[in-house]
Amino acid sequence: MRPEEVILPDDALSETFLAATGPGGQNVNKVETAVELRFDVAASGLPEPVRRRLAVLAGRRLTREGVLVIEAQRHRTQAGNRRDALARLVELVRRAMIAPRVRRKTRPPAVSRERRLRTKKHRGGIKRQRAAHPAED
Repeated sequence: MRPEEVILPDDALSETFLAATGPGGQNVNKVETAVELRFDVAASGLPEPVRRRLAVLAGRRLTREGVLVIEAQRHRTQAGNRRDALARLVELVRRAMIAPRVRRKTRPPAVSRERRLRTKKHRGGIKRQRAAHPAED
């Protein structure tokens, strides 16, 4: 599965609507526009390495039961907040699908080692000369 092909099963998703916080005039107390999107990571069918990376990326948004909770209340409409929450979930899953590169151990070339040692010896020589001739006031 490639990151471009994020397909989330409907049975792993659930959403509830709640009253958004913050300013909004009289409408804020009447309409439940904020969305709480819940994504059951275990029931998602994602491969195990992707689930582990998703858990790390989700951080505190992941419950002990393994449910990823995304709250969206940026927009004034339910539909806008639903799209926002789903887009954020898809982006998280997409980022989790990208496997980190494996670091291969490398050794510095011999020329670099020699240059480093030559520079250290030179600096040491300069410091030795300073110590041999203390400044007279």
